[in-house]
Amino acid sequence: MAALTKDRNTPRASGEDRQGQVAATTTIFAGALVMRNATGYLVEGQTATGLVGVGRAEEQVDNSAGADGAVTCGYRPGIYRFANSAAADEVTFADIGSLAYVVDDQTVAKTDGTSTRSPAGIVDDVDANGVWVRLDEALTNAS
Repeated sequence: MAALTKDRNTPRASGEDRQGQVAATTTIFAGALVMRNATGYLVEGQTATGLVGVGRAEEQVDNSAGADGAVTCGYRPGIYRFANSAAADEVTFADIGSLAYVVDDQTVAKTDGTSTRSPAGIVDDVDANGVWVRLDEALTNAS
């Protein structure tokens, strides 16, 4: 396409609500950590490689019997508190600014579990109730 020669009304997306197509054989619960797989479909947080955290599920969706993309899920990027792992994988205050890795759809860890876990997002804070994680797909991929 040629460069502009007059004003253009360029569309923009506003707000933080997102929708994504859900992978086959997947159930995502409201409030779950949501990830994108290598083919672009959403899955629930899980111990696996090739995924990246994208946000928190805003609704429950069941695609357990459907094909890739048969349903969509509303999700929202942002900073959310998830459960902390334990022992050597426990995220601490010293890990603020580092990547957190997904254990399951409500738990994050300090390490990638010897290359078995994908990144959830960036540790924003840690308190007695869990780990606050910034879920931003582009930022996490850049890290």
